[in-house]
Amino acid sequence: MKVCVYTLGCRLNQCESEAICDSFLKEGYEIVKENDEASLYIVNTCTVTSKAEQKARRMIRIFSKKGEAVVVTGCYAQMNEKEIKSLSDNIICIPLVKKASLLDLAKHIKTSLVANISLFDSVSSFAEVETSPFSYNAQSFSYHSRAYLKIQEGCDNECAYCRVHIARGKSQFLDPNEVIARALELERSGFREIVLTGVNLTMYDHEGEGLGGVLLRLLPKLSLNTRLRLSSMEPDHIDEKLIEACSDVRMHPHFHIPLQSASDKVLKRVNRKYSASHLEWVISNLRAVKDDPFIACDVITGLPGEEEEDFEITRRFLEEKQFAALHVFPFSPRPDTPLMNAKDRVEERVRDERALILRELSNKLSDAYITRQIGKKSEVLLESRKNGAFYGTTGNYLKVKIDSVPLNAQRGEILKGHIEKKGVFIVDES
Repeated sequence: MKVCVYTLGCRLNQCESEAICDSFLKEGYEIVKENDEASLYIVNTCTVTSKAEQKARRMIRIFSKKGEAVVVTGCYAQMNEKEIKSLSDNIICIPLVKKASLLDLAKHIKTSLVANISLFDSVSSFAEVETSPFSYNAQSFSYHSRAYLKIQEGCDNECAYCRVHIARGKSQFLDPNEVIARALELERSGFREIVLTGVNLTMYDHEGEGLGGVLLRLLPKLSLNTRLRLSSMEPDHIDEKLIEACSDVRMHPHFHIPLQSASDKVLKRVNRKYSASHLEWVISNLRAVKDDPFIACDVITGLPGEEEEDFEITRRFLEEKQFAALHVFPFSPRPDTPLMNAKDRVEERVRDERALILRELSNKLSDAYITRQIGKKSEVLLESRKNGAFYGTTGNYLKVKIDSVPLNAQRGEILKGHIEKKGVFIVDES
C-alpha cells in the first residue's frame, strides 16, 4: 500500500512526520510524495497563520479525492477539528494529544486489512491512545537527507498573537540522557547531520541546565565528523552556556531567531519576553563564536500598536545587524488569542506595504551575505542528484550545486570545499 505524509509548518512537524513515515516503512508500506497516488494520506498541519490553514484545507480536499482515507493531525487539527471534517466524508482527525499514536497506525491497518476491514473503517476504528510526545524517534528519513531529533514540546510563553501554545500545551523536554542516546544512535545509523527540534527549543530545561547544558554534555560524545543544527531559537532563553555550546566545531554556523520586532514598545504590547538590547547581545555573541554565521529571523509586520516609528526601528535594526535572510509575515489575527480583536490593529494596506519593504530588504541582505561567502571554506551536505548534477546545503544554509563530487560520495555525506560563486560549491581535492 502507498502512503503519503504531507507536512506543513515547522521543523518539529517535519521531525514528527519522518517518524510516522519510518513506522510505515518498517511495516512494508511504500512512502510517496504528494503528487503521487496513494491509498492513505496523512496531513500534518500548522495553525500559525490563516494562510497555513488555507493551504491545509486545499491539500486535504485534493487528497480526499485521490485517497481512500485522509488522516489530519497537527495544531490546526487540534484547534479546528469540526471545520476540517466538514471538508469530506473520508477525513479522520487525530488531535495533538493523541498524535504520537499514529506511530502504531501502520500495524493496526495491516491487521485490519487481513480481516477484510476497509482502509477507512480501519483508520476510523484506530485505538487512539495517549502516548509520550517524545515517542517520535525515527531511524530513517523519507523526505530528508539529515536526521531530525525532537527534544522539546510545548511552550510556556503566552505571546498575545500566537495560539501554538494553546494547541501544544506546556513545555516538556526529553531527558538529557535520552537526548544523548538518541543522537548517538542516529550517528551510528550513518547520519552526519542531526537537527534538534522543538516547539520552543531554547525553553528546553530552562529552569535547569538549559539547552546549552545538554549540548555541552552531548557534543564531546559525538564524532568530530558529525554536525548539529538547531531549529528555531527563541531569544529569551539564549544564554552564555548556549553561546558556549554554539562555538563547538560540530555546531553548524546557522541560526534562526523569531525576532518579530525590534521595538521594545511592540514587544511588550504582544507579550514577548525579551528586549531589543537582548537581541543585540544574542546576535553579537553568535557572531563572536562563529565566522559570519547565517543568522535568519522571523519578523511580523503590522502587529497591534506598531506605529511608523516602531516599524522603522525594526527595519534599521535588521539592516544594521546584517541578517542573512528575513522570513516576513504580515500580522494574522488568530482565534482564541488576546490580539484577535485588538483595537490598535494596523491598517491591512500599511501592514502589507511594510511586509513588502522588509521582503525587498531580505533580498538585498541575502545577496550581500552570499557575496561575502564566495571563496570561503565551508562544508556541504550532499542531498540529491538531478540530471547528473549534485545538490546540497552548506553548513551555513546555502543551497548549492556541488561540483567535483567524488565518485564514491553518498547522499547524506558531508563534503569540504568552498563557495566558488553564487549557488556553486567546489569540493576540495582529497
